[in-house]
Parts: sequence; structure tokens; C-alpha cells
Amino acid sequence: MTLWAIVPVKPLRRAKSRLSAVLSRDERTALSRQMLVHTLEVLSKVTEIERTLVVSRDSRALSLARKYNARTVTECGSPELNKALVRATLLARGHGVSSVLVLPADLPLLTAKGVEELIALAIDPPVVAIAPDRHGTGTNALLSSPAGLIEYDFGPNSFNRHLARAKDAGARIEICELPSLGLDVDLPEDLEILKAEQHDRSVSVAEE
Repeated sequence: MTLWAIVPVKPLRRAKSRLSAVLSRDERTALSRQMLVHTLEVLSKVTEIERTLVVSRDSRALSLARKYNARTVTECGSPELNKALVRATLLARGHGVSSVLVLPADLPLLTAKGVEELIALAIDPPVVAIAPDRHGTGTNALLSSPAGLIEYDFGPNSFNRHLARAKDAGARIEICELPSLGLDVDLPEDLEILKAEQHDRSVSVAEE
């Protein structure tokens, strides 16, 4: 299996607007940048991923991605995540890639082990391996083998729509529920969960 990761990134200065009640614009920008860097660092450690492809209309995000040896695609026209992902997938297929993993850049607990566990489920295509968010309604990771097997339908409550599309395509469905893939930071409550997790980890390290 030849696998590329596709990471869609919103403009850093405009990302995470739903956190505006608890974070300033500069703080939200810094958080978005930090999570993007974390995502790129994690993916670089996963040997099964041949290349990471970052899709964004933000020149700063694209420049940052290139510093981590990622390929980049500039999103043009009106913002439309699913169309941008299709474009990136076509690019990957043009390079002979057999599988793609779509992974948003706002999973702060992401680990290489978690990504590897998801990838390990995607043997014997056609298969769709999918990680839901912690609510079980959104899609936090989606691996399609072969690439482009199903139409992307990211957005609110996308998990069940992706399951339905995979079923219609005759694909085997693998669901991967992991804490490292389940937390995406969109709301103040997500930020509180992240802070609690980071505190627990720091305490654990101090006690070792």
C-alpha cells in the first residue's frame, strides 16, 4: 500500500472562531499553528506514510508545511473543504498513490501510534477506515483504499454519511475509536479537556 496523508488547514488567523470567548485572535492563531506543527511532526514519524500533502489557502500555513518536508496544494476559489480534498486526492493518484488518509490539523492528542493503528486496519482493499470524534458524530480521520473510493462529505455529523458512502461503495468498514484521534479542538469545552489531559500527563511524568 502506497499511502499519502492529506491535511486540510484553514487560514491560521481565522481558525477556531468558536473559541473567541476564551482566546484572543493571537492566541487562537498560535494554537492553530501549534496543532499544525504537532500534526506534521507526528506524521513524519509514521513510516507507512510516504508523503504528507497540506491543502490550504493560507500562504503561512503552506510555508510552514514545506519546512516539515510536506508537499502543498493552494486552495483556490471559494472555501470548500470537500472539493479541496478531491483535488488533493487526484494529485496523489496522479503519483500512483493507492491510499489516502485525510487528517485534520486540529487533533492535539494525535500520536504516531494512533495513526499506525488506524493504518493497520486498512489492509485488503477496498476498505475505509474511519475515526469518529469524541461525540461519535464527526469524522476526525478517514483512510480510503483505493484513494478516492468514496466521495468526501466532511461537515457537521459527517461520520454516518461517510459510513453510508463506504457501504454504498461495497467497501469493508473499519472504525477506529482512540482518544488520540477523538479530540478535535473547536469549542471551549474541548480546550478544557485538552488542558486536563496535558495536566494529567505532566503529573504522570513528574511521578515517574
